[in-house]
Amino acid sequence: MQTVWLTGAEWLAVLRIGLGLWWLESWRHKDKKGWFERGTGIAWAADVAGKHKWPAVKSGFDTVVAPRPKLMAYVVVYAELALGLGLISGFLTPVALVGGLLLNLLYLVLMIHDWAEQGQNAMMALVSLVALLALSWQTWSLDSAIGLF
Repeated sequence: MQTVWLTGAEWLAVLRIGLGLWWLESWRHKDKKGWFERGTGIAWAADVAGKHKWPAVKSGFDTVVAPRPKLMAYVVVYAELALGLGLISGFLTPVALVGGLLLNLLYLVLMIHDWAEQGQNAMMALVSLVALLALSWQTWSLDSAIGLF
């Protein structure tokens, strides 16, 4: 498919790279010292989960995250970095897209009451799904260069 400026595959790569930059910005603006040393990110999420209108969210948080807050802080922060770098470079792209989609869906459920967060997570999930189903790693990616997928 040819478009005005780039091919369809190139536009999909632009979409994938843009999503990667979005994840990288999410990582960049986090107060890592607060997340890792003071536990601010997990404490905030615990507060949100504790007030959530769906009991399963609080139960799931208490079961998975609460017993290991420091580990989960590192998982969240470095998952966002890994997603950003993977999508920008096009390395393990399908894995990064599925991981990002799942993380956005978790964020979407946790932040069900916050419309601003809902919009961002819904858009990122939609871009992940389009990039995944359209095989966006076929152009401008390490995956394509080394014949990984």
